[in-house]
Amino acid sequence: MSTDTARDRLVSAAQGLFAAQGVGATSPRAVLTASGVGQGSLYHHFPTKHDLAVAAVGATVDQALAQAMRTLDSNSPAIERLVAYLERPRDALAGCKVGRLTADEAVMDDEGLRDVLDAYFVRLLGVLTDIFRETGLPGDVARDRAHAALAIIQGGYVLARALQDPDALSAAVRGFVGLLDQKEHP
Repeated sequence: MSTDTARDRLVSAAQGLFAAQGVGATSPRAVLTASGVGQGSLYHHFPTKHDLAVAAVGATVDQALAQAMRTLDSNSPAIERLVAYLERPRDALAGCKVGRLTADEAVMDDEGLRDVLDAYFVRLLGVLTDIFRETGLPGDVARDRAHAALAIIQGGYVLARALQDPDALSAAVRGFVGLLDQKEHP
């Protein structure tokens, strides 16, 4: 087994466990068990649990941003890109892997981990703001709409999980997209 493979398996196992039970509740031993790699590999790649958390949270954020950018960074017209992003299939009952990290006290109490989440949301809001600006909205209105679009997704996940109804996220998106179809009055 190559060291890169061991590292990848450790990060992947940590991502899954962090999503399921949180960073604070996940022990390095649980990551070892889930990854199937040896203890020496864990401490070779990640001398501390914090090092592992930074790598796993960073990987989760990178994957989520890459998935969003596949839709948002195309050559389609702005509103088409936005609607495609909003309507993208999501596992509503699983929740947003990045959004769920914001409810993890171990993440939010750690400046380094919190900074990783902050960078994700700032980047995504920036891209969404640019898309709304492409439609002709002034900067401050575009920024507000970007926040609303992202809040629809995050809030839709929360509603879906709370109600145990995946259509709650879909309904939130449909409602927001319906508002986009109305005349804009900035």
